[in-house]
Amino acid sequence: MVLALPLGLGLAAFGGCIGMGIAMSGAFNAMGRQPEMTNKLLVNMTIACAFIESIIIYVLVVVFMLLGRL
Repeated sequence: MVLALPLGLGLAAFGGCIGMGIAMSGAFNAMGRQPEMTNKLLVNMTIACAFIESIIIYVLVVVFMLLGRL
């Protein structure tokens, strides 16, 4: 359990970073193809990245809570 919790946190952070990279790549490609949609895309991309970050923060909180019980 002591090894699995930090490993799970690392995997969650890695997955979140990969997801954010894919989301930003798609948004920047779309901005390059349709520059008039830049404002809408930036807002949606920012909201999506905030949700991804919140999931990683929730995982961090759960890991600290479970490590506190060991």
